[in-house]
Amino acid sequence: MLERGTGGGAIVVVDYGMGNLRSVWQALVHVAAGREILVSADPAVVSGAERVVFPGQGAMPDCMREIEVRGLRQAVLDAAASKPFLGICIGQQMLFEHSEEGDVPGLGILPGVVRRFPASRMVDAAGKRLKVPHMGWNEVWQRRVHPLWKGIDDGARMYFVHSYFVAPTDENCIVGITDYGIPFTSAVARDNIFAIQCHPEKSSPAGLVMLANFVAWKP
Repeated sequence: MLERGTGGGAIVVVDYGMGNLRSVWQALVHVAAGREILVSADPAVVSGAERVVFPGQGAMPDCMREIEVRGLRQAVLDAAASKPFLGICIGQQMLFEHSEEGDVPGLGILPGVVRRFPASRMVDAAGKRLKVPHMGWNEVWQRRVHPLWKGIDDGARMYFVHSYFVAPTDENCIVGITDYGIPFTSAVARDNIFAIQCHPEKSSPAGLVMLANFVAWKP
């Protein structure tokens, strides 16, 4: 996980103090066949990366504050506009305009908001109450073909930990749906951006296939 050089040609995992960075780094090292994988809080290293992974866990207000405090906002915006970009968990949520969690603005890269699972609808098909956060393995149903779905079965099970989910206003960006009391958007994509609510680094084997696809992706 040591940071070296300027990030040029590297895959850079953005470190703003809130992500499960070691697991993401280890998974990328496993699939990236000798590629340089850096974990960095340096905006210059993020800017110099060939491709960027934007993970996150914790509360949305804390994540947004740390992005600002560490001077990473513009580097993340530039990366999302110009190079292969993978958002994971809250790294997906922060791409949107606003979150109900803490009533805070996001980065506004994608149109839409982040909503909490509605308590009144948290029941399964048998009428049993569902707990929030949504935690554990669940199916991801692919809405359309995308290079990061290559080799991953429709309905593959992946690992989730979250209480909030994205609600895009542009349905064309929705590439994955998951059901937890309600159907919710679990994966989005636009141009060079792919972002997913679950944790591919914890979702072997499908998650490792997704990360390998990201390493090879040429949007």
